[in-house]
Amino acid sequence: MPALTRRHLLSATALVAFSSSALGRSLTGSLPWQPNEAYPPQLVRPGGWYFLTADEAAMVDAIVTRFIPADDLSPSGKDAGCTVFIDRQLAGPYGTYEWLYMKGPFSANPLPTQGIQSPLVPQQQYRQGLAALAAHCRDQFGGKRFEQLTGDEQDGVLRAMEKNELQLGQLKRPLLDAKMFFDLLLQNTMEGFFADPVYGGNRDMVGWKMVGFPGTRYDFRDVLANPGQVYNKPPVSIIGRPAWNGRPA
Repeated sequence: MPALTRRHLLSATALVAFSSSALGRSLTGSLPWQPNEAYPPQLVRPGGWYFLTADEAAMVDAIVTRFIPADDLSPSGKDAGCTVFIDRQLAGPYGTYEWLYMKGPFSANPLPTQGIQSPLVPQQQYRQGLAALAAHCRDQFGGKRFEQLTGDEQDGVLRAMEKNELQLGQLKRPLLDAKMFFDLLLQNTMEGFFADPVYGGNRDMVGWKMVGFPGTRYDFRDVLANPGQVYNKPPVSIIGRPAWNGRPA
């Protein structure tokens, strides 16, 4: 087979282009697409639960508050909307891994680079994990729910989960164990604290304000033109910011 040169490739490309029935067109004074043609995010508003039950939401509230307690830097994970974020994500495509390949085999001892190694989707992991955690607390703390434990007791349970020293019922790899569930809770809490507020978390952009992230501001040319100066503009969400009234932020 003769070697393919760049000249041959260009000739073939030109032949395909000129033999196509597609016609080019010039656009003036308008955009070559319609707004929101792709997958625009829908604004999440608090109020009610889409996937979590009220008891499950109370547990998650307590967990995200231990992960991110209120201090002089930010409000708690609960007040930042992390539970709302998690609930809405579980109710959407993420909750069922709708866009991910979910066929086995699954490794019981996966490497960090191997990604998801459980046939359970997040909806199943939360439902089973929270139920097992609730049963553990009832058995070990005289019938109390997780959210009824003291802060130190809650931290002790979470630390045991993190170290995989806690047996949550019959849960075990590759389906789900305490460490896997802890990692999922922590990851989703961090996502809820720092994601764009349009998804229900990072309420009032508290996560961005804490780390100084400017958000989705449209134009940074004035900043780039003045290096070395302190950036003091407020962050901007996909949906704008509370004081934004349509003028450039």
